[in-house]
Amino acid sequence: MEACGSSHYWARELRKYGHQVNQVKLIAAQFVKPYVKSGKNDANDAEAICEAVGRPSMRFVAIKDVDQQVIQAEHRIRSRLIRARTALCNEIRGLLGEFGIVIALGVSQVRQALPMLLENTDDKLNVRFLPLLRELAEELREVDDRVKAHDQRIAAAVKSDERIQRLMAIEGFGPITASALVAAVGDATQFSNGRDMAAWLGLVPRQNSSGGKERLGHISKRGDTYLRTLLIHGARAALNTCTNKLDRRSRWAQGLMLRRNRNIATVALANKNARIAWSILSKQEVYRGAMM
Repeated sequence: MEACGSSHYWARELRKYGHQVNQVKLIAAQFVKPYVKSGKNDANDAEAICEAVGRPSMRFVAIKDVDQQVIQAEHRIRSRLIRARTALCNEIRGLLGEFGIVIALGVSQVRQALPMLLENTDDKLNVRFLPLLRELAEELREVDDRVKAHDQRIAAAVKSDERIQRLMAIEGFGPITASALVAAVGDATQFSNGRDMAAWLGLVPRQNSSGGKERLGHISKRGDTYLRTLLIHGARAALNTCTNKLDRRSRWAQGLMLRRNRNIATVALANKNARIAWSILSKQEVYRGAMM
């Protein structure tokens, strides 16, 4: 089947009816499209899927279990709330700017400024605007509480999943990144090696090679944007703490920052972390940081 809405559910249902694991496969729609011979209809789509599934190099989408989809839903809702919180803070800053009040960037800056502004001791704000500002402040508190509740549920899921706990041993992996990766790739056996998973995450150079000459550009940014963002933010945090460390991994990161720049080193470390995560998940290994 094409990997579309509810496809994971139907794949699990088909397995219940006796189809073996290797008999139920999901194909990304972008890999089916080249085999559609004419206009789109059910018959042509089915023929294209049959043609695509017979290709020896075809890649398939791993079927997610119920727990993976629950964790992924948790992350998607949390991500939407964070985007809404950012938009709300920008709205607050923009409205206050019209009254000559400038608040620095960042959610924490808005949180700190609102209580003082709501006291309105120096009459900087119009009395008719204050109720509107209180309403926005209350909305911000509600969104913060909802994000905190999702964080607590994700932390509870970490305690019940041994794979997430093993991933959290990697520098730059916290409960959010580790649980999101497990929700997306499961045991990661659908990838033949760590580089394939890093490529799926868009953390490898884009190629424009021809005539035997390699041309490598910026990272491809393919795949799951949310996961890639988490890995890069985690790698950036890990780089901030490796300055005074003498282990092999930290010395490699320090040298790369000196030779290139900090952004390149951040993406390179995110790529390395993705490969380590593949090895931990697919081979059921334990991270040995001191040996890196």
